Amino acid sequence: MSTVSGTSSVLDQYEMKQNTRQNKDLGKNEFLNLLVAQLNNQNPLEPQGNGEFIAQLAQFSSLEGIEKLNKSMESMLSSYQSSQALQASSLVGRKVIVPTERAVVDTSESFKASAVLPVSSGNVYVNVYDSAGSVVTRINLGEQAAGNVSFIWDGKDSSGNLMPPGTYKFEAQATYGTETKALYTLLPANVDSVTLGGSELMLNLAGLGSVPLSQVQVIGQ
Repeated sequence: MSTVSGTSSVLDQYEMKQNTRQNKDLGKNEFLNLLVAQLNNQNPLEPQGNGEFIAQLAQFSSLEGIEKLNKSMESMLSSYQSSQALQASSLVGRKVIVPTERAVVDTSESFKASAVLPVSSGNVYVNVYDSAGSVVTRINLGEQAAGNVSFIWDGKDSSGNLMPPGTYKFEAQATYGTETKALYTLLPANVDSVTLGGSELMLNLAGLGSVPLSQVQVIGQ
């Protein structure tokens, strides 16, 4: 009759089985079968002590707990992905505010945006460029306190001519004595579609490309 030494734990056998079956994971059923086999074939002259048996049962309980934890994590991941999909579907077609210097502008209506001013300035302005890089107009905002500074472009050039719809660049600047410093601009963009997967939801914005959801400052209508 074959025997299993009392000094060889079922966990050792479990690990040996697992190493020889790399393409197939051993679960709690296999672990329990090994434990029963060890009890049936133990050396009668060296029976397994109660303490060792309890320790192996604890190992089995730990293994079962890990499997339950894995299933719970899989369920949470599935719920998170479903939540992302639902969130994504609600964003398509809406307008968001993101930190960028370019935007697709419908010049038939006023374009509203803002610049981030870290320190108060006596002279803040925004240069508007067309897709060819030519200056269209300058929006003078004058003296401004630190914070988000709103500005509006009426869609016209410096001569009062209405510009065609398209992609425009907005260059915000502030002067401090003899120095001029560039400012971040927060511009609106339409959400054309979304991309699921990866670590974060990606928004595909008109005229801008893909932007992570974490960069969105405001979600509009």
